[in-house]
Amino acid sequence: MKKIALTVAVLALGLAACEDNAADNATSTLNTIETEANADTTAAANSVDNALDTTVNAADNAVVSENEVANGEVAVNNAM
Repeated sequence: MKKIALTVAVLALGLAACEDNAADNATSTLNTIETEANADTTAAANSVDNALDTTVNAADNAVVSENEVANGEVAVNNAM
């Protein structure tokens, strides 16, 4: 009787190990897709932020250059 109980227990464990885990795999796949999409979106947003920062810096540099030209003009006029 003990052998039969042990055999049944081993078979039950074997069947439990063979259960279908497709739902878990699908959830895992979905989580991976969402994580990768989030990373891509974050990278794109950072690229946009960097491009905007570069544009603002270029505009600031243009204003500084314009001011330097005006200061040079004043200096030339003062030298005359």
